[in-house]
Amino acid sequence: MIYKNVEFSAIVTKRKNYRERDMLVTMFTDKYGFKTFFVRGVRKRGFKLGAAILPFTHGTYIGSINSEGLSFITATKGIDQFQSINQDIILNAYATYILELVKAAFEDSIDVTNTLWFEKVLKALSLINDGFDAQIIANIIEVQLLGKFGVQPNWRSCVICGETQSQFDYSESYGGILCRKHWYMDKNRLNLDQRTMYYLRKFSIVDLNYLNSIKVNADTKKRLKLTLNEIYDNQVGIYVKARSFIDKMTKVENNLLKKD
Repeated sequence: MIYKNVEFSAIVTKRKNYRERDMLVTMFTDKYGFKTFFVRGVRKRGFKLGAAILPFTHGTYIGSINSEGLSFITATKGIDQFQSINQDIILNAYATYILELVKAAFEDSIDVTNTLWFEKVLKALSLINDGFDAQIIANIIEVQLLGKFGVQPNWRSCVICGETQSQFDYSESYGGILCRKHWYMDKNRLNLDQRTMYYLRKFSIVDLNYLNSIKVNADTKKRLKLTLNEIYDNQVGIYVKARSFIDKMTKVENNLLKKD
């Protein structure tokens, strides 16, 4: 089915050359999920949509949406770009990671929660672009996206007794947190420190629209990264390309810190 002359909001995620003068541009849209658009004559003099199809550009687009094949753009309005993300390799990597992760969760399909997630991703990228800690914003998305992968940990209370005020640890076997008196029930629990647990629980409910500031020390950031990597490796079972780059950059950074 083709939806003609529709207006939609979108974020440009990537593009690649196609034939001599054309391009295929992938966008995350608010109404139709991830779509690939055929854009003709990109390298012709006077091409008018050049700025609108740069990576990490967002705004309102008008065109035809094909439910199965390539879609098309005819016009744009209110276009803006995440300049800081485009200019910083680390910010770019985390923004790309968020988009790749969301794409994997939606599997190119239209979902009733698509608009909600589009707005959440747009806000996440805006925060990263404005100087918020890129890893922490990505971690928040990771935690909140678990449900889309069929993994819905209970972060609120102990899965055994419902305790909400205690020391907690995360249990993959039980699919959530265990209070201290029930730690004995899972010898393979993650043995997380309480600061890491605090942030994981906080991340599960935080609304990015009301996030004014967040500062996490380097040690806790490292533990959060390792913990979420383990959960995604063991329970979700996906590994997107951008994470590989982030892991390599983190390793280089850690080696430099050791030398200092």
